[in-house]
Amino acid sequence: MEPRTHEPAVSRREVLCAGSAAAFSTLVAGLLGAAKPARAQPVAGGVPEVDRLAVRVVTDSYHLALAPSTKVNGVEVQRYGFPVSAQPPRKALVSEFGLSLHLESQRRGEVHHILLDFGYTPETLTNNLDVLGVSADKLDALVLSHGHYDHFGGLVGFLRANTGKLKAHIPLYLGGEECFCTRELTIGGQVNNFGYLDRQALADANVKVTFAEGPALVADHAFTTGQIARATFERVLSPTRMTIGFADDIGCFPDAFPEEKRMAKVIPDEFDHEHATCCHVKGRSLVVLTSCGHRGVVNSVRRAMAVSGVNKVHAVLGGFHLAPHQEEYVRNTVLALKDINPDVVMPMHCTGEVFLDIMAKEMPGKLVRSYTGSRYIFSA
Repeated sequence: MEPRTHEPAVSRREVLCAGSAAAFSTLVAGLLGAAKPARAQPVAGGVPEVDRLAVRVVTDSYHLALAPSTKVNGVEVQRYGFPVSAQPPRKALVSEFGLSLHLESQRRGEVHHILLDFGYTPETLTNNLDVLGVSADKLDALVLSHGHYDHFGGLVGFLRANTGKLKAHIPLYLGGEECFCTRELTIGGQVNNFGYLDRQALADANVKVTFAEGPALVADHAFTTGQIARATFERVLSPTRMTIGFADDIGCFPDAFPEEKRMAKVIPDEFDHEHATCCHVKGRSLVVLTSCGHRGVVNSVRRAMAVSGVNKVHAVLGGFHLAPHQEEYVRNTVLALKDINPDVVMPMHCTGEVFLDIMAKEMPGKLVRSYTGSRYIFSA
């Protein structure tokens, strides 16, 4: 972000000394000149049904160029090998610890495109989108699952690289104000800066920030669960802490939080703002994309079922955030998924090898290994 050379009409001290949290937010919003976040269109009268859904893994931790394409329980699995042409390739897919997924849905001839999460770096995201042939000008919506840098780190660079290409006022769906809080990584006894979501960069890119705190439609074809309640044995392991407050155009507005959190200021990240993105595929049922699953993959799937009123789950894919957990906990997660009985499960990102080993034994024939570049087609 370019440094600013002008002083605001209202000083930061005056803002911080405002008599109430509401006054604080009003003053700061005036300084920013940014529009108030929009509210997503709520789910009403059932979730939409699509004829076909294709999910492309734009960025993940690993790419196996020699993996064969196949079909598993009705899901077409298309693997991406090497970029080839008449000349030796100058670009190849890059993998990193982060996640980005491209969704292409079709309903009665109408096709919509969504970019879900943005990986760790803009260099990887823009490179992979180019290699995979995903065009920014076709995107109908952007979705950020939660406020961790390995999911939004590529966003601002992507927006700047596609200035003038994205649709005007393209919506960016967030799970709430908490997404903007500054965060620190607290792994290994150390505390390190873990970044923040840049409000001004979003405003400069003409992005329409859209809060989906409850169940909401996304680009007419998909839906978000909204915030995910903790309704199972699953617990949140918090690798980050967040600061509640706004200064120097950075952070989250305190009046969006209960008093006990405002008073504490720095608190463990419980991911109350995390949400999952889903589609109801005709003839197949629910496809649930957990992204990172900090709130629990089972909680996320159960929430999708409750929101949609659909009890059959066709596929669960994304990060399940199980790598830091003990084996017994991971086993309980696999058994809970086994009880839900999806047709396929595609672990990504932060899931961990222990889950893969246990699931292969407990749910044979349902595990699909996922790699950067893979494309999954769900249809009747």
